[in-house]
Amino acid sequence: MKKDYYETLGILRNASKDDIKKAFRKLAHKYHPDKQGGNEGRFKEISEAYNILSDEKKRAEYDSYGRVFTDGSGPTGGGFGGFDFTDFAKGFQGEGGQQGWDFDLGDIFGDVFGGAREKVKRGRDISIDVELGFQESVFGTERRVVLNKTAVCGDCAGSGAHPGTVKNKCSVCNGKGKIHETRRSFFGTFSTARPCNNCRGTGEVPKDKCRACGGLGILKKEQEIDIKIPAGIDDGEMIRMSQAGEAVAGGVSGDLYIKIHVIPHKHFRKEGSNLVTDLNVKLSTALLGGEYVLDSLDGRLTVKIPQGVSFGEILRIKGRGVIGQRGKRGDLLIKVKIELPSSLTKDAERLVEKLKEEGI
Repeated sequence: MKKDYYETLGILRNASKDDIKKAFRKLAHKYHPDKQGGNEGRFKEISEAYNILSDEKKRAEYDSYGRVFTDGSGPTGGGFGGFDFTDFAKGFQGEGGQQGWDFDLGDIFGDVFGGAREKVKRGRDISIDVELGFQESVFGTERRVVLNKTAVCGDCAGSGAHPGTVKNKCSVCNGKGKIHETRRSFFGTFSTARPCNNCRGTGEVPKDKCRACGGLGILKKEQEIDIKIPAGIDDGEMIRMSQAGEAVAGGVSGDLYIKIHVIPHKHFRKEGSNLVTDLNVKLSTALLGGEYVLDSLDGRLTVKIPQGVSFGEILRIKGRGVIGQRGKRGDLLIKVKIELPSSLTKDAERLVEKLKEEGI
């Protein structure tokens, strides 16, 4: 008989992920085999249903075909493939303490089903804001910032040992760098390994600790960081500097995230890889043509105005725009605006009348 996983968890077919998780936790508490009145068979059924419906791909296959093809064991295998034991463990933390269990399901099932996974400690990420001038954002620049953060000790280079001192074998882990622990769970007894806290996983302890950091290998200090800001960066973009964040003993440093804020320019704006500006020209220049001197980001440029230029017409100067990722520059686009005089002299009026007679 075909199984209905939605019916097993007592939820509707349009249930959200949170609804699925809540339903599973409630039923798992009720039918867990180690609880009084529990039911092992029922517990396996709801675990199987959760395994399928909590995975978007498996759920889509089940909704479409009534079975799952992603997992070789299929939806009726009765196993725990793909099951999120981290969430499951959270649901049992309270009762686990009452039973006298001391375990981390993530560690246990990492050993049993996927091999032991050694977690590397990682420092905290840092985020800062940097303000740039418009020209700096176009051509790129470098900034030096001072951060007050936990960093690797410069005296011992993170080893925690006083320079020149000898190192002895760690007495806690016997030089292995790891501590093996045996934990009990409702699935049996499991042995796991964790880095030794005494030697921070190195297997050695310095005879004399570093005077600067007290043997920790890290300390709080001010540190100068040079930030290379690429050309063409936009307002609101983020730069990530790997391992430039907070350091942690026996692990890797976090990352530094720099959010860029670009100050708008008075005359120029960016449109993709192009720079755009407006140029006001006199009516006579628009009619007869001429030259204008433009103060660009590259310095002064002489712009040739063609005879009979129209209002709003775009003049293009190649290679004077924004520098792209491959070093190629966009163009400078000059939008022509024709200035009309607010008043005319008698001579100017006569000239305009002549133009009018000429049909201009």
